[in-house]
Amino acid sequence: MSKLTDVPKRILIGRALRSDRLGETLLPKRIALPVFASDPLSSVAYAPGEVLLVLSIAGVSAYHFSPLIAAAVVVLMFTVVASYRQNVHAYPSGGGDYEVANTNLGPKAGLTVASALLVDYVLTVAVSISSGIENLGSAIPFVVEHKVLCAVAVIVLLTLMNLRGVRESGTLFAIPTYVFVTGVFIMIAWGAFRGLVLDHSMRAPTADLEIKAEHQGLAGFALVFLLLRAFSSGCAALTGVEAISNGVPAFRRPKSKNAANTLALMGLLAVTMFCGIIALAATTKVRMAEAPATDLLHNGVPVGPEYVQDPVISQVAEAVFGRGSLLFVVLAAATALVLFLAANTAYNGFPLLGAILAQDRYLPRQLHTRGDRLAYSNGIVLLAGAAALLVVVYGASSTRLIQLYIVGVFVSFTLSQIGMVRHWNRHLATEREPAARRHMIRSRTINTFGAFFTGVVLVVVLATKFSHGAWVALLGMCIFFVTMSAIRRHYDRVAEEIAAPEAPDETSGDDMGRPSRVHSVVLVSKIHRPALRALAYAKLLRSDSLEALSVNVDPQETKELREEWERRNIDVPLKVLDSPYREITRPVIEYVKNLRREAPRDAVSVIIPEYVVGHWYEHLLHNQSALRLKGRLLFTPGVMVTSVPYQLQSSEAARLRARRRQEWSAPGAVRRGPAKAGPTKEPQPPPK
Repeated sequence: MSKLTDVPKRILIGRALRSDRLGETLLPKRIALPVFASDPLSSVAYAPGEVLLVLSIAGVSAYHFSPLIAAAVVVLMFTVVASYRQNVHAYPSGGGDYEVANTNLGPKAGLTVASALLVDYVLTVAVSISSGIENLGSAIPFVVEHKVLCAVAVIVLLTLMNLRGVRESGTLFAIPTYVFVTGVFIMIAWGAFRGLVLDHSMRAPTADLEIKAEHQGLAGFALVFLLLRAFSSGCAALTGVEAISNGVPAFRRPKSKNAANTLALMGLLAVTMFCGIIALAATTKVRMAEAPATDLLHNGVPVGPEYVQDPVISQVAEAVFGRGSLLFVVLAAATALVLFLAANTAYNGFPLLGAILAQDRYLPRQLHTRGDRLAYSNGIVLLAGAAALLVVVYGASSTRLIQLYIVGVFVSFTLSQIGMVRHWNRHLATEREPAARRHMIRSRTINTFGAFFTGVVLVVVLATKFSHGAWVALLGMCIFFVTMSAIRRHYDRVAEEIAAPEAPDETSGDDMGRPSRVHSVVLVSKIHRPALRALAYAKLLRSDSLEALSVNVDPQETKELREEWERRNIDVPLKVLDSPYREITRPVIEYVKNLRREAPRDAVSVIIPEYVVGHWYEHLLHNQSALRLKGRLLFTPGVMVTSVPYQLQSSEAARLRARRRQEWSAPGAVRRGPAKAGPTKEPQPPPK
């Protein structure tokens, strides 16, 4: 079965890469930009439209506020970019907002940030794919008729591309991203030249339409609330900015400098494109409405349900280039494609964050393991599954999904910047060199302003979007927070329970001092109670030789195992197998087979320590490697597999449940009380 599944696996994701080739997968800046910045760069395709859609509630007269809103978004973008440049230099390990908040504000704040980012990454995939499907559906009817199926198919395709590795997927995504950016800049430059130099009159296809305002003559608090809501919608242009700070380890050296430069370039490009499209939309008189069928009027008559409202960027491109022109077609195709590829920002941010959380024991340990292509495959698959579920539930509707957006990212923005302020305060308390203090004070000022500004925006977003769907995002954050807290408590409880004692415990069955003539191969990953019990048991099997066997997947953990082994003076030889592809099963199988080849008449006994847990969900967190090993070893002739169970406290609850099930009787199985009265019979004499 392994060979049957290996062939399609290699066809889809390529051959496995050795661990020592990790450096070859690191990204230069030209590839890192489309990999980590495709989300904020592509958001200019829908963020201007979201601003105009909200302003249209008050009619065309409110459109003159769009430059003011664009200016506020620009100030916020530059503030966030400048703040995150400090993060990148201070925390280059890739933890990003989670590491900053966890280190400076405590574990609960760190877990809150992690929950917000995980929700935002899932939404990024769902919104980007749905928006791209809707753009593509305007040209291909089949896509819009089956948009949920098409959206899920695109998610599967992106998942396979990312499973091939960050570098390969980045190379594939670079071309359409750069074509899109170049096309937008050409459109802005040519539009400015036509309007300012040639004095051409450029008109969008909706310029002659009127907007039926839902609320005429808004003023005072109502107007302020409308402008704040439009501003919060325009903040969609900032989603994905934090991905670079989470992905610093994927950059080539010098990592921090390259990441900071990429972040600055991304901010400059996104701001220029956003402002350019807003300006051209105002110049060409683009009209948008939340309900175009009834709110857009032509000669006083609604345009009707058959009218298809094109995105702002498409209307501006038609006004500048002309409908059907080569540049119009190229930009339209690049826009649809880059919206699909914007999801790649999440495909690189989510697995990295998941790996860090798994290392900190907030998520299952499988998320910390790199796959065959040196990508965090389990995290990629988990993200794809969550995004696909969201797309199915919301019918691949970007209008419904985008209401859930932004909340998570501004939660992480705000807590991260507050954490950075505390970071600089802590270092300023001990730093005495004037030049270093000046640099720290300047950085603290930037982060302080960033914390204040993003905090204000977070309040605005919650106030204006909560009833429109933001509560779903908050609910998702709470679910992630509670789940990760429960996983951490479980891992902490198990670690405390299985911690190896300093002195042998005669009552626990872990004593290693008993004489033995047992020959065994005991699999060991760490020195804890289950491992000591397995070694003690192996000594009693009366075999010819005994050795402990470990697989070198993480060099640091292997080094700590060797040091602990020597410190405890364990009288069993420890053999470590190298695993350049981070596999556990294959090296052990090959080693056991080699023992059989050297002595075909001998039997090999492989002893595997296992946890005994009491709940079904705990099986997902333990014994996965042991199950794979046993499944392979059972088919190897001459090899005996022995599981040495170590009962965790939760297994006692399972034992009690089993006893209650055994003692339980189905209704009617045991008759209690008097039987129902029946026909009277003559009493029979007792048998003699």
